Amino acid sequence: MVWAATGTIPPTPSKGDFMRHTVIAALTAALLIALAACGSNSGHDDSKSAFTAGTPSPSTSAEREGQYIYDSEDIAFTQRRPANEELLAFPPKWCAALDQGHSVKWLFSFGGGSLYPAGADWGAVKDNAYRLLLVGVRVYCPEHTDAVMQELRASGEY
Repeated sequence: MVWAATGTIPPTPSKGDFMRHTVIAALTAALLIALAACGSNSGHDDSKSAFTAGTPSPSTSAEREGQYIYDSEDIAFTQRRPANEELLAFPPKWCAALDQGHSVKWLFSFGGGSLYPAGADWGAVKDNAYRLLLVGVRVYCPEHTDAVMQELRASGEY
């Protein structure tokens, strides 16, 4: 104890020192909690299912678009993968047709909806087209997911 050898009483911390240390400790704790809450999953989860039951539907347009593109990343296309804008054109049209009571068969028929996912230089084989439809329906109009799955299973297509 240095103060005992010098005969002086150590200075007491001022109120400002106490407040500064308290604020620094509180900010540090808040930062650590925020970082811990962020998690560390920065990669793509290859084990995800595009049709996970109970997953809440994204609420904003940007969230829906992002989820749809993310969930469709592992779906193969012929010749090239379409641009995101090309893919994003389909789900709203599919949902509108389903809202009107049309079937999946109608959606993809040339005499009906003509909404088969294909472009001038890209397309999808039937199984992948159905997978893309299911991803779009699950994200954009989840209330139709069960009916679409039932129709595909009943027809032997899925």
